[in-house]
Amino acid sequence: MLSRRGFLGAGAATLGAALLPSLAARSQAAAQIRTTDLGGLFLLHGAGCNVLALRGDQGALLVDGGLAANAEALLRAVFSATGNDKVHTLLNTHWHPEATGANELVGRGGGKIFAHEKSAMYLRNRVSSAAFEGRRAALPEAAWPTETTRAEGSLEFAGRKIDYGYLPAAHTDGDLFVHFPQSNVLAVGGVVAAAAWPLIDYRNGAWLGGRVRAVERLAGLVKPDTRVVPADGALLTGRDIVRQRDIYDELFVTMIGYMNKGFGAEDVVATNPLKEHGAEFGDPSAFLDGAYRSMLIAYVPD
Repeated sequence: MLSRRGFLGAGAATLGAALLPSLAARSQAAAQIRTTDLGGLFLLHGAGCNVLALRGDQGALLVDGGLAANAEALLRAVFSATGNDKVHTLLNTHWHPEATGANELVGRGGGKIFAHEKSAMYLRNRVSSAAFEGRRAALPEAAWPTETTRAEGSLEFAGRKIDYGYLPAAHTDGDLFVHFPQSNVLAVGGVVAAAAWPLIDYRNGAWLGGRVRAVERLAGLVKPDTRVVPADGALLTGRDIVRQRDIYDELFVTMIGYMNKGFGAEDVVATNPLKEHGAEFGDPSAFLDGAYRSMLIAYVPD
């Protein structure tokens, strides 16, 4: 069985077909990856976050990479789905560990890693977050993004145009959406959640106002039947994004009213302005606490 050190030290060719049999048992032990074909664009569940994969002539393209513990299992599933034997390009929608766990394997295999420049900054430094306990060390240099963006743009891959754009201060402060217009698929990372209230990393620049702006932007991109890929959970539709936009717009106005009344975060949680959505998204207490704290930070007087 191949050692982890040996696997990490492998080049692009080593990530090829010769390795796949030896990785099979380890893949099954690490994670159960399920693959859904979205018409030549593959959705992979079970790696720590939802991952998209697209076959390319020189290797696969990935959107996000799951947790590091599941990276080998994920690559095995990607190679099986796409028929490729290496990853050419990996796009990080944000810098949290559940989205960047495959960075090191992809980087050591010679793949390009693309992210917002603020995500690259976080990955290169020791950081704390509302998403995890304590402080996380910087990733190894091989896992750092090799190309970054500040705003929006597009790239061509396997004959498809792929658009991306920056969603400031929404989930982190380095969020990107990735849009496959030919497939009518939009990957939104942690900005939108399918069956739970999404995290706002208010310790690192995100706040409820950024979330509101981001979902408004996404609502302008989608069609009613657009397949929307959140960080985890089931696929959403464009209709779901429009509905979530309306929920967040109303919540923001409500929160401003609470600030004018001098509420603390505990008062907002006790009042629970999202109670009518609890059956669908679960207990909103943690989300409300973080969202309101993010507003208190954003509106601190100069």
